[in-house]
Amino acid sequence: MATQLGIPSIQFLPRFLPKCRSNRHKIGLRIRSKLGEDEQYLIDAPVSAGDGFSFTGGKYSDGPSPSDEWRAQGKFVKAHPVYGYNGKAKDPIFGLTMGSGSQSSTDVFRWFCVESGSSSNPSVVLAHGFPSQAYSYRKVLPVLSQSYHATAFDWLGFGFSDKPQPKYGFDYTLDEYTAAFESLIEAIAPDKFSLVIQITDKHAILPSTLALFSNFLLGEIFSQDPLRASDKALMSSGPYAMKEEVAMVYRRPYLTSGSSGFALNAISRAMKKDLKAYVQSMREVLLSESWKVPTSICWGMRDRWLSYEGVEDFCKVSNKKLLELPMAGHHVQEDFGEELGRIISEIIK
Repeated sequence: MATQLGIPSIQFLPRFLPKCRSNRHKIGLRIRSKLGEDEQYLIDAPVSAGDGFSFTGGKYSDGPSPSDEWRAQGKFVKAHPVYGYNGKAKDPIFGLTMGSGSQSSTDVFRWFCVESGSSSNPSVVLAHGFPSQAYSYRKVLPVLSQSYHATAFDWLGFGFSDKPQPKYGFDYTLDEYTAAFESLIEAIAPDKFSLVIQITDKHAILPSTLALFSNFLLGEIFSQDPLRASDKALMSSGPYAMKEEVAMVYRRPYLTSGSSGFALNAISRAMKKDLKAYVQSMREVLLSESWKVPTSICWGMRDRWLSYEGVEDFCKVSNKKLLELPMAGHHVQEDFGEELGRIISEIIK
């Protein structure tokens, strides 16, 4: 298997988001539980669209939404076995059994994937950063589909993919994510493919908006708040303003189930613990003479999270092509999706 690695610093998103109703209401919690074998709970049930935690003002929609339209475009792919299955998942705060939307399958995980373009064309796989979703590539896919078979997917714990609770089949360690990604690739692109992934050379410290979730108590609480779990993490990374209906797509996983918050908390802790070593390992691989895969690095020059310092030097030393994007922030695919699609097409042509 050969992999062509395109590395945009562009997991873009906005500097600010429009205020939603939940900013203006006092947060209130109510718990409902049923005893018995099928025990479940709901918090703020009247404004919740599913099981798990939700906050006042959390009801995302009664009618069709961009999130529903996006889901209709995709499919679920089974990849990576569930290890150490321990029965019904329970939340780590109350110890109550979570509802069906928070339970993973008992055998193989389900990944949400959106494909675009003819399957006879060369394959391109698009991996989002966190706490984002494959939805961020919705403007990129139509452009790539003209010449490629492009697939964007939700990582486990995000978007519409399975969100197993830690200790119930997946603990969100970086080792597990690596193994799981290999399984997914075998399922969706078993032959030669190009990979667009959001990684960096030496920036291995989580931004403060994400590092918050790695704290044991605060993380468990704040990761259930959709405004903290999505808006706070996405609003500070670039110079963009996001439409309210788009912001609601990113909030939705945290509004409909507590599982998304618990997954975000777990991956934040794992990244705080292991990300530096992984980034160093990646750096050594890309600098190695044995790395023969053509690799390009795209960098958003208005990225508010990651410093440009050292990027040019790394590309020179490693002999990697560098493409600077003057107007791009950390999540360029949201506001410059079509342009990004053309850039990726040129890089991997």
